[in-house]
Amino acid sequence: MIRALSRKSSMQYDVTIFQTSKQRDKRGHQQVYRLNIPADSREHCLQETFSRFNVTDRIPANYNGRFLSTGDIVMIDEGRGGQYYFQLKPGGWVPINRIALL
Repeated sequence: MIRALSRKSSMQYDVTIFQTSKQRDKRGHQQVYRLNIPADSREHCLQETFSRFNVTDRIPANYNGRFLSTGDIVMIDEGRGGQYYFQLKPGGWVPINRIALL
């Protein structure tokens, strides 16, 4: 019971997914989907985003992209808290500079 009271409440993260037209391309990322993800932290948000878009039954019906894979970029917009960009690498999510989207 005490653990539940001290736990940080989850918040809604505004998430945008960017993918290239061909898998594994390094340039030409385009926005393919945007949604809100409830999570406890940015790291939890990235895990939830990955699991949602890599399990067929959890993918939203109006999603036109492919499964998340190496090279794909996720932007987490925290409003006044800033925008954070992460690219999926073989070892996991890596923070990147937004300039990498160009």
